[in-house]
Amino acid sequence: MSGFSRDQGGVAELGGTPIAKLLDQAAVSTPAYLYDLDGIAEATRGLIAGFGSAAHVVAYAVKANTAGSVVRTVAAAGGGADVVSGAELQVALASGISPERVVMSGVAKQDHELDLAITRGILGIQLESVEEIARVAARARAVGAKANVSVRVNPDVEIDSHAHIATGHDEAKFGIVQNDLPAAFSAIAQHTDHLSLVGISTHVGSMLRTPASYLESAEVVCRVAKERRAAGAPLRFVDFGGGYGIDYGGAPVDPPAAFARAAVKLLGERGLSDLTLVVEPGRALVGPFGVLVASVVQGKHSGTRRFCMVDAGMNDLIRPALYQARHRIEPLERAPGGEEWQVVGPVCESADDFGLYALGPTLPSHVVVRDAGAYGFTMASEYNGRGLPAEVFVRGGKVLHVSPAQSSWVQRRLDA
Repeated sequence: MSGFSRDQGGVAELGGTPIAKLLDQAAVSTPAYLYDLDGIAEATRGLIAGFGSAAHVVAYAVKANTAGSVVRTVAAAGGGADVVSGAELQVALASGISPERVVMSGVAKQDHELDLAITRGILGIQLESVEEIARVAARARAVGAKANVSVRVNPDVEIDSHAHIATGHDEAKFGIVQNDLPAAFSAIAQHTDHLSLVGISTHVGSMLRTPASYLESAEVVCRVAKERRAAGAPLRFVDFGGGYGIDYGGAPVDPPAAFARAAVKLLGERGLSDLTLVVEPGRALVGPFGVLVASVVQGKHSGTRRFCMVDAGMNDLIRPALYQARHRIEPLERAPGGEEWQVVGPVCESADDFGLYALGPTLPSHVVVRDAGAYGFTMASEYNGRGLPAEVFVRGGKVLHVSPAQSSWVQRRLDA
């Protein structure tokens, strides 16, 4: 599988082409994101293959990378979509994903978002609270259509991950805790003219390294699904969520297909193999196939510490500041090694610190942040008046498309 690599001389490549060459082709300055679309397509097809002959929907978590070129690539490879806003739903549909392959999650869906999801007839609107049920029914009545809904169960499963990306414990804002499920199903039964209960779903969080906790939550979904079928619910699918992790250079991670095979096996063992199996991967499909390239502005020696100051900051990639996440940061033009430097960005915050990395005795002209294809640009901001970075989309080792850097901040703030 392609993505980031180095040639025999140590030069950094993406999709088999030197990254410096791609930057020249794209005619963009740093900071800039680059994505290998071939790698994304291959990862999507590889996960799909893991389901074998089982009916399934690989609902790509669009929030991981919302770029149209990326979503179209996933769609062409056979993927569906998991969306968390009306805007993401519009991107998914415009990218060629059929409504029947889309699920919508989110704890505070607005009326216009529900209206769009209902009128387009998506596979399932995930109900995240008892209180939301009457709201969805009211919107279905208002637009004159029946809403396909799924109950998102909060399974109270702990995962070994950062607290900010764990969503399946009983104190999380997501999903309906098991003690509240009777009230939820009772509320749905009061609105059968406007709601059709077609699925049971869950999602326990991100950066799962093995299927263990994933299967623990899936067991809860299977139990609830069997109970609802016995009660007469017209279920079409179960949704085990996503959260498949990737290797950021630390502990090993099971491949996405291992999660798929484990999920199919469990569904068969629980007598539910006639239902469609929905999963919601994001990071695993796009994370390893994107990089963020930054220019080295200068070095700084402060006592015994060495700082490498780059032009990319927490405004471009907030994961290290927000989650204490660690990406591999390496010289662009040579292999990493030698003296370590504290890599920091230009933002006026002490949290704008990417960590300590071996860049060598002398600083390179550029550094590359690896595994930045997920939750990078989509979480970027214009803090400190720094515009959003350029994005370069690569296919067949060549630049396919460029989304230029956005630099209208000054005028927009003057106009405010």
